[in-house]
Amino acid sequence: MRLLLISDLHANMEALHAVLEGVKYDRIFCMGDLVDYGPNPLECIDWIRSNHVPTVRGNHDNAVALHVDCGCGYTYKHLSEATREYTWATISKNEESFLRSLPLKLELEIDEIKLMLAHGSPASFFDYINPDTPVEKLEEYTAGLNDDYLIVGHTHKPAILKTPKLTVLNPGSVGQPRDGDWRASCMVFDTNKRSQELIRLEYDIEATCKKIRASMPHAEELEAILRRGY
Repeated sequence: MRLLLISDLHANMEALHAVLEGVKYDRIFCMGDLVDYGPNPLECIDWIRSNHVPTVRGNHDNAVALHVDCGCGYTYKHLSEATREYTWATISKNEESFLRSLPLKLELEIDEIKLMLAHGSPASFFDYINPDTPVEKLEEYTAGLNDDYLIVGHTHKPAILKTPKLTVLNPGSVGQPRDGDWRASCMVFDTNKRSQELIRLEYDIEATCKKIRASMPHAEELEAILRRGY
């Protein structure tokens, strides 16, 4: 079975469309952060909800749903706060309720493979598992897990990491990459081969940037981040 792993859509519908149209998959799973930074929070939420995609709650989903701080780093915090106002003006209480209903983690078994899904780590959606996270720290984040794979997002940087007990997968960000590559990022996990493929896809970034310029605060800065990929 081909599992499409996505995360950190951040209201970028063009990037999401590129992934869905460009990748062959049997099932899809999302590691959260559907909202903030991008122009189409309502559309991204609606697509995830109407297609019944198993999704965990990210820190931005939590901030929008509960009207609390997102715990972002200093570099992007002002953008997160400003675009959250835009998000609230664009969605309704119904969408907020949906975001609030998302679980903090999901445990699944597919083809006899045990998977744990979380946004940052199983303990907190604020935790960062980066490509250079040392094994000792990974073991702290995965202590007590009985799973074969931990699948996370949050960093906006794709990674495949291993500990003696399990493998950690991060598909990167669909709508807001931060690894210097502007293209949408996702991963396909083939459960038959137990193999993972990181995939990058070009999307209509001009259309996304046009929407940002037309209606969003800090448009110039948001557009520059998308084009740079960080």
